[in-house]
Amino acid sequence: MPGASAAPDQSPSSPAPLQAALHGLCPRCGARTLYVGWIKFADRCTNCGLDLTTFNVGDGPAAFLTLIIGAIVMIGAVTLTLTLAPPIWVHLLIWTPLTAIGVVGALRISKGGLISLEYRNRASEGRIKKPDA
Repeated sequence: MPGASAAPDQSPSSPAPLQAALHGLCPRCGARTLYVGWIKFADRCTNCGLDLTTFNVGDGPAAFLTLIIGAIVMIGAVTLTLTLAPPIWVHLLIWTPLTAIGVVGALRISKGGLISLEYRNRASEGRIKKPDA
């Protein structure tokens, strides 16, 4: 059966989605094998063999996080400007690294959480149901 490797087990060793997201845990076995890089997913869990390439997180988290963190950074920058009026280089020194760290860190957590939720809820691509003739 195709996709059988992605069928969720109802085992107690499966981590909660938030736990999997925060620690990079495999949604099936709970091993720390979800990522091979900072935000790059592994192709397969080396512990239980779960095929992680069948999950599709997409670019949604990146777009939302960029907008949300961008709004927070802008509020901080405007507040700093109105209270202390520092030179522009101070803004660049403060807000550029905070933005990059915030987006990449939150992206890792949100993508891990989405993969865990896709696994738990057995999410798959939508299919059109043909009417009975």
